[in-house]
Amino acid sequence: MKGIGTKDLVFQALLFIVIATCVLLAGFGTYAFSGCEENCLKCHSLANDEVNLILNKLNLPEAKILKIQMSPVKGLWEVAIDNKGQKGVLYVDFSKKHIVAGQIIEFNAAINKTKERVDALNKDKRINTASIPLREALVLGSNSAEKKVIVFTDPDCTFCSKLHQELKKVIAQRMDIAFYLKLYPLKMHTDAYWKSKSIVCNRSLKLLEDNFENKGIQKSDCSTKEIDENIKIAEKNGITGTPTIILPDGSIYSGFIDAEKLITLVDEAFSRSGNKKGIQKKSKQG
Repeated sequence: MKGIGTKDLVFQALLFIVIATCVLLAGFGTYAFSGCEENCLKCHSLANDEVNLILNKLNLPEAKILKIQMSPVKGLWEVAIDNKGQKGVLYVDFSKKHIVAGQIIEFNAAINKTKERVDALNKDKRINTASIPLREALVLGSNSAEKKVIVFTDPDCTFCSKLHQELKKVIAQRMDIAFYLKLYPLKMHTDAYWKSKSIVCNRSLKLLEDNFENKGIQKSDCSTKEIDENIKIAEKNGITGTPTIILPDGSIYSGFIDAEKLITLVDEAFSRSGNKKGIQKKSKQG
């Protein structure tokens, strides 16, 4: 029997690579060189019934589907929903096995069109600020500030950390603005609940800021239901993500915003509200 020559080995190796490549492309047909990459609607669809099943699994049975369309990222559907008056988007991959919550940030674009779409959905949404208790909220700024803004924040949310720095810039410039922080740990952040509880147990704004700066904080416990109440309030008002900013007139801004733009939004909302006394007074601060 003759041995296998070098040319035969090279040929077999090339053949293996070609076969493996074909198998890989077959498994990820969405991204092949023709067909669905050119027009994904040729191969893929997402029906309302399928989305409703997904919403039920996400424990959002009351959410209503507003629109289903292709997202800016290939391989994802963008689904606009209305959950108890709070409107937003989530993303479903073509396999319908994975869900992405929150917005796609088009950071290289001059205008974030995804953000524009979400803002348009919520342009008329208002929350009754008087229904949100602030007595136990952590306060960034002065309790006597005329313009009071509520912020639902998560200690393990990257954009919450970035926003917090902008909030500090705002109060450095404007003594008439204060931010009332409600800790709202998202389920996707496994440590956020105990961190939130530790922060409110100690009534400590510093602990929150230490955590945002990736400094370790100690786990502590106390008989508080504050975090659970915050979660209920958020769910009741259709708030599903962080950071969420509730302006003086009850209008909502979701996501990160820089200090300058936030000041403009607060001033405009305060003018619309006609509430010269602000939202509420007296909160506690660590």
